[in-house]
Amino acid sequence: MFVGMDVHRNRTQVCVLDRKGNEVRNRNVANDRQALRKELAGLRRGTPVAFEAAYGTGWIAELLGDLGFEPHLAHPAGCRAIADAKLKNDRVDARTLANLLRTGYLAEAWLAPKEVREQRLLLRERARLVRIRTSAKNRIRAQIADEGVPAPNHGLWTKDGAAFLDALDLSPMHRWVVSDCQVLIEVLQSRITLLEAEIRRQAKPDKRVDALMAIPGIGLLSAMTLVAEIGDVTRFATSRKLCAWAGIIPSMRNSDRTLHHGHITRAGPAAVRHVLSEAAQTAIRKEPYHSDYLATKRRRGTGIALIRVARKLLTESFHALWALEDEQRQCS
Repeated sequence: MFVGMDVHRNRTQVCVLDRKGNEVRNRNVANDRQALRKELAGLRRGTPVAFEAAYGTGWIAELLGDLGFEPHLAHPAGCRAIADAKLKNDRVDARTLANLLRTGYLAEAWLAPKEVREQRLLLRERARLVRIRTSAKNRIRAQIADEGVPAPNHGLWTKDGAAFLDALDLSPMHRWVVSDCQVLIEVLQSRITLLEAEIRRQAKPDKRVDALMAIPGIGLLSAMTLVAEIGDVTRFATSRKLCAWAGIIPSMRNSDRTLHHGHITRAGPAAVRHVLSEAAQTAIRKEPYHSDYLATKRRRGTGIALIRVARKLLTESFHALWALEDEQRQCS
C-alpha cells in the first residue's frame, strides 16, 4: 500500500493506493491524532506515507514514526504535478502524492529527526529576533537621517550612543518612533541573550561543530546552525549541490544558445544564508578571503563579493563535514 496525505490546517485528505495504483480509499479526516490513527489502522508497519511540507506538519511526522510507518516529506517546489493540475482538489492532490510515491517520482525533502528540528527551531528563533532587532536599528537611523542629523557609523547602540540619541533635538513624531525602537531593541536584546545562553547550554560536544569553527568567520552559533540545517551532508554529492540548496548560486535561464544569469535563487533556508552572511563579514578581514573580496568588489560590487566569500565558506564547510564522514566510515 502507498498513502498520500494532503494536509491542511484543520483537516487532512488521506488516499490509500495498492501496488497497481488502484484506489483503496480516499477520505477526509480531522487533524486529530486519534482520527488519523483510526484512518491508518490496518496498514502494515513500514507502509510508505507521503505528505507535503506545509504549515504545522511536524506532529504528523512524529505520529507516523510512532505508528511505524515510513514518512516521506514531499518538496512543494518539486510537486509540479499538483501545482499545475487542471483539476485540483484535496482528493486529487492526495491521490497524486500517493501515485508519485508509488511510481518513485516523488520529489522529496529531507525529513530531519525530532531533536534536529527542535535545535533548528531554537536557532531560527534567535535569527528571527536578530533580524527584527536589525530592522529596529535601521528604523532609528532612518529617523535621524530624516531630520538631517549625521549619525556615527559605529557605537550608536552603546551607552554613549543611547546618550547621543537622547540628546538629539528631534520632532515629536520622530522622537516617538526613536523611543519606541530603543525600547524594542532593549527587549529584543534581553530575549536574544537568553536564547544564546540556552543554545550554549544545550550545545553538546560535536566534531562537526568543532570542524566548522576552525573555518575563519564561523563561530559557535553559526556552526551549530549550519550543522542543524544541513543535517546529513551525504545528501549532497558535491559542494555545488550544497550551495544550490542554500540558495547562494545565481539563477539561470537557458534557452537554445541564450543564457541569462540573475540574482541568487534564495531557494534554501534563510537561516543558512543569514549565518553565512555574518561569517563572510568576519572572514573578509583575513587572507585569502580579504584579497579575493577586494578583487571581486572592484569588478562586481560589494554584494556579489560578499556572496562569493559566503559560497567559499560553505564549500569549505562541505569538505570539512565530508572529511568527518569519511573518517567515521574508515573507523567503522
